[in-house]
Amino acid sequence: MTTPTYSPGLEGVTAGETTICTVEGGLSYRGYSVGDLAENCSFDEVAYLLLHGELPTAVQLKQFHTRVAAARRLPPPLKELFAALPKWTTPLDALRTAVSALGHFDQDAADNSHDANLRKAERLLAQIPVAIADNFRLVKGQPEVPARQDLSHAANFLYMLRGIEASPAEVKAMDVSLILYAEHEFNASTFAARVIVSTLSDLHSGITGAIGALKGPLHGGANEKVMDILLAAGGPDKAEEWTRAALTRKERIMGFGHRVYKTGDVRAGILKKYAGSAAEAAGSTKWEETADIIERVMAAEKSMFPNLDWPAGRLYHAMKLEIPLYTPIFAMSRITGWAAHVIEQLDNNRLIRPRAIYTGPAARAVAPIGERG
Repeated sequence: MTTPTYSPGLEGVTAGETTICTVEGGLSYRGYSVGDLAENCSFDEVAYLLLHGELPTAVQLKQFHTRVAAARRLPPPLKELFAALPKWTTPLDALRTAVSALGHFDQDAADNSHDANLRKAERLLAQIPVAIADNFRLVKGQPEVPARQDLSHAANFLYMLRGIEASPAEVKAMDVSLILYAEHEFNASTFAARVIVSTLSDLHSGITGAIGALKGPLHGGANEKVMDILLAAGGPDKAEEWTRAALTRKERIMGFGHRVYKTGDVRAGILKKYAGSAAEAAGSTKWEETADIIERVMAAEKSMFPNLDWPAGRLYHAMKLEIPLYTPIFAMSRITGWAAHVIEQLDNNRLIRPRAIYTGPAARAVAPIGERG
């Protein structure tokens, strides 16, 4: 009998086909490079691309914006649930609960047809930023800021979070970060969503599971650890010594390395300039200088390069966004990729059910309880 091939963590294993995204030759969404999309499109356009398959015309984009903006609201019972959550509930945990609860209020919840899933996906795209902002302000003891239908996805989120409009530079930086976080092939959370709906479960269940997978520090939670690293490094004058000492202690430095990208993450290079500009606008480039030094040491000593989380954590810090919001912002973007994969899976479904290599005891008989040693 031939021993099955086993790859820990499924590394290098091809688990399916997709028309949504590829990381071969650089990251692209439905044939468009992320660099081209980040430079020439808004996140709203990219969201349409991922969900509907093509970049929108001006008319299609206006119609899409109208549908999404109209859905920027939460059912009152969800707001009551936010108020009842324990004070130690993290923003991402609250969001996971919110998405699960929203499934109860969606009239298409049990309909797994292509069109119904698109409608649910557009509604979740609208509702997730509202849930993040409403819960955050509630925890802070601040009044809710109603969503605005005239603002873009990024601009509306920042407005709801702060109660004032963000600058055009901040909106553009947030927009680019959302584009870069939107989709990434069969990553852990996306694959989790596809596995869930392959049982013919529903979109809300798949997205709830995806958020659960995103929570881990080896996936979405990594961007929240970036500022911990920089703060521990202490600043430009101490960064090299700290980094070398951390490597000697064999500590993992979050924000570096990637299962797929071995020579660097193209997304990190795109977002780095926005992180730098935001730091300059905030009046302090200390952490950008610290990051540059850490990058040089990591490249020289470990041949490891930044991933997207490295500049994203710094960008959000420079924009004065609180660290527990970083991973929910990731989810606010990745809902587009998750939903696109859920729809693709259900449109051509086959139950995802891999096998395992058994390494337990050999076959044995059950002894009567009185004879067990």
